[in-house]
Amino acid sequence: MKMQDNLPLILGIESSCDETAAALLTRGADGEPIVLSSVISSQDEEHRPFGGVVPEIAARAHVKKIDHVIDQAVLASGKSFSDIDAVAATSGPGLIGGVISGLLSAKGLSMSLGKPLIAVNHLEGHALSPRLAAPCPFPYLLLLVSGGHTQLLAVRGLGQYERLGSTVDDAAGEAFDKTAKVMALGFPGGPAVERLAAKGDPKAVKLPRPFAKTDHANFSFAGLKTAVARAYEASDKSDIAKANIAASFQSAVCDVLFDRTANAMNLFQKETDEDGPHRFVIAGGVAANRAIRQSLETLCLENGFTLTAPPMKFCTDNAAMIALAGLEHYIKGNFADLDVAARPRWPLDSDAAAANPASGFGKRGPKS
Repeated sequence: MKMQDNLPLILGIESSCDETAAALLTRGADGEPIVLSSVISSQDEEHRPFGGVVPEIAARAHVKKIDHVIDQAVLASGKSFSDIDAVAATSGPGLIGGVISGLLSAKGLSMSLGKPLIAVNHLEGHALSPRLAAPCPFPYLLLLVSGGHTQLLAVRGLGQYERLGSTVDDAAGEAFDKTAKVMALGFPGGPAVERLAAKGDPKAVKLPRPFAKTDHANFSFAGLKTAVARAYEASDKSDIAKANIAASFQSAVCDVLFDRTANAMNLFQKETDEDGPHRFVIAGGVAANRAIRQSLETLCLENGFTLTAPPMKFCTDNAAMIALAGLEHYIKGNFADLDVAARPRWPLDSDAAAANPASGFGKRGPKS
């Protein structure tokens, strides 16, 4: 893919939760995005003693790291600050202290460089992230599944999102983290549970599948979290018991995502004029779970959808997806004023957010 000198160069900044990230992105002569650099500084060590993300600690870590991360991203790209055409930053939703840190840095760079500022919705970054690796034309059905968000959305174009289903309480990723914390598996919880689940029997522990067989596309994970905690307390707490609980929990999450997404596929097909196969996209940190991906691949085959997912490195929070969303808005001239505010909540679909299920607030931040 050849890069032309006159194509826009976007700096993306992400700081909505516990990853401090910066990336530079442009597009090739064929219009496809080119990631020139992507730098992520993890806060795992800061939060590990607490078994989860502590908002105040996260905010301080972002302030400490963000200038260095941005400098590293620019250096790794082979470009200079003067080459940048616009600065894109997450301005919500997320942990407000972290969002403010990244947005203030972006505002400072925008002013000093004399370049436009683009305020990016973190969820839109995830929604567009599959396009970082391969063409993914609109429309498509999106399952956004992470530590703070679990939603099913019809993505019809930039800024055109219809929520078909959402969690009524906790996010799937939060349930993974809680399961890991209950069994003292360490932080981050999702990968720890997945590794342990590979050693267990997914049928060993009977766990609920919330909303199973109901005719909507909403999710609930609070009851599953509670059931896991009770199962662990009733167990002998041996390594085998932990592995069986992890495997049974992961199987339950796979079943819930399978069942709810199947309903959303029916809704999407009814509302989409184009002939199949339709496109189904999974994004967010939980999309890195291989068992979940395999389950959803089966669902796609059964329902006439093709599955697209970002590479693993772009599933979790990253700045390349923010830069990509920034590029799309740059092309359309969608710029923000310097007084744009950081937002702890910012739903992609405002109409759906005002209706049930109302968005909740999880331990890793707001869900929309």
